[in-house]
Amino acid sequence: MADAANTTPMSAGQGRRIDTHYHVAPPVWIEAMNRRNLMAQQWDGWSVAKAIADMDRDGVARSMISITLPGVWFGDAAEARALARACNDYMAKLRGDHPGRFGIFAAVPMPDIDDTLAEIAYALDELKADGIGFLTSYRDKWFGDPAFTPIMDELDRRGAIAYIHPTVADCCRGLTPNVHPMLIEYGADTTRAIAQTIFSGEAQRHPNLRLIFSHGGGAMPFVYQRFISHARHPGTPPDALAALRRFYYDTAAAAIAPPLLALRQVVPVSQILFGTDYPYGPAGAVARQLRESGVFDATELAAIEYGNAESLLAGVGARRA
Repeated sequence: MADAANTTPMSAGQGRRIDTHYHVAPPVWIEAMNRRNLMAQQWDGWSVAKAIADMDRDGVARSMISITLPGVWFGDAAEARALARACNDYMAKLRGDHPGRFGIFAAVPMPDIDDTLAEIAYALDELKADGIGFLTSYRDKWFGDPAFTPIMDELDRRGAIAYIHPTVADCCRGLTPNVHPMLIEYGADTTRAIAQTIFSGEAQRHPNLRLIFSHGGGAMPFVYQRFISHARHPGTPPDALAALRRFYYDTAAAAIAPPLLALRQVVPVSQILFGTDYPYGPAGAVARQLRESGVFDATELAAIEYGNAESLLAGVGARRA
């Protein structure tokens, strides 16, 4: 999480930043979370007016809004369908009420395949969402699992963006008592989802799908040597590492020198996007961390803070038109 006390927006993208990792809390989602005592304290005092004010303060021109953990699935398919639809309608209204300030990564009722396909069609065709939001895993399967091939097929057909946010897999809850899951499991689950997507061959079979992974790719850059070794095994789908280098990775909770240095050794700067995890991290602090890391020059910072996202979103918009 970024340091909330340091929010002065400084660097090449001031006033033009595009935050690709930005959460909102529709009232219906807040209600569902409160019923289960799951609402995080970072949402205390949140409002749309505050969100806009924070964007203005921190030089964010546009935020790509999505629903954060635990998503919309609580074990009941009908509830998940209704909750996803209500959240997406809320996000569309928010975008309409504030032209140019918000884009949408729509919620879907995964792991139900048919309901998810229906909500993808509604979100992209009716609401004109910019992409679809997913979690890294559902029950005992990770994004990129062949069980989700119909989803990948549809997204690839549309040339859509899929934004992948980490969660804690069912297998790995409570493994480290007194340590919050975000410390280890978010990065680990992101790494599992990346590995599943490239080593299953799903990424290679779906070249039109644009994938964004959160938090600098989790632990992936630090275990990349093992990815290289695995890619050499007989029977491994070809071009796995090339597929990985086509993915996009945001800077949320990964905006300081150690993760950034590792990430830029794996992917070109063109694949790194500005992301904050708002309201958990303010954009001004993330921008300051990026600048002070010393990893990027001014031209590269401008690309990360807005240029790369502008190109990605313009390309998806052109395909959708």
